[in-house]
Amino acid sequence: MPPAIAAHALTRTFDGFTAVDHVDLAVESGQFFGFLGPNGAGKSTTIKMLTGLLAPSSGSIQILGEDLFDNPVEVKRHIGVVPEGMALFGKLTAREYLHFVGRMYGLDNATTTQRTSELLEFMSLANEPKKLITDYSHGMSKKLALAAAVIHGPRLLFLDEPFEGVDAIAANTLKTMLQSMIARGATIFLTSHVLEIVERLCTHVAIINHGRIVANGSLDDLRAGVQARLSPHAEPNAEPRPESDPSALLTLEQIFLNVVGGDSAAAHPEQELTWLS
Repeated sequence: MPPAIAAHALTRTFDGFTAVDHVDLAVESGQFFGFLGPNGAGKSTTIKMLTGLLAPSSGSIQILGEDLFDNPVEVKRHIGVVPEGMALFGKLTAREYLHFVGRMYGLDNATTTQRTSELLEFMSLANEPKKLITDYSHGMSKKLALAAAVIHGPRLLFLDEPFEGVDAIAANTLKTMLQSMIARGATIFLTSHVLEIVERLCTHVAIINHGRIVANGSLDDLRAGVQARLSPHAEPNAEPRPESDPSALLTLEQIFLNVVGGDSAAAHPEQELTWLS
């Protein structure tokens, strides 16, 4: 089975500024993949290119074994996207919107109607059938955007900050649904600033900073890599002891801050706000 995502030397520039710089990325089918980075690091630009919303300046992208730009319509039949801005049609009701999306993906009328009803119930959006999307809260809009992204049963799902503005009950519902998709063989590409959720859900993580991939691998591999840098004098051939290995205690937040240099403020106390210290 080909990788769900295979990007090579992916680059995007804007008026001389390089937002994404020769990124190589491979995501195997069936992985729950986390894509992390500071604000402005290139995460959303990368997702827009991987989903065909933005053409790269150079580089190649294969999605589910197909060249994205040679076969864009065929590729997009098999992916779902919750983009950064959600891009919902505010003058429709949730039912009207989901029915429109299902039909656009080529589902027949009966299937679209059935899945729309199931999704509205699952997302707790069925109680106000006449309410327009423009009157939805941010959390309700997030749930509707996710429902639209999965109505056709995608093999690959891209999620840009899906838990932002979502309450704890709704977040638990979404996590259950996503884990169910993984169990059925789908691939999920998630970017989020909520590192605890990424750590709980994802098996593999890539970190982008200033447009370049600075770390990529399983969570265990990233922990081991950071620990090796923190303990440079450890014997290279020593047998690991899980019960006493400090790397087992590293959270994803600690890994992330170490990789992107998030402790730089602590190294420069003169940058502190004097009236708050």
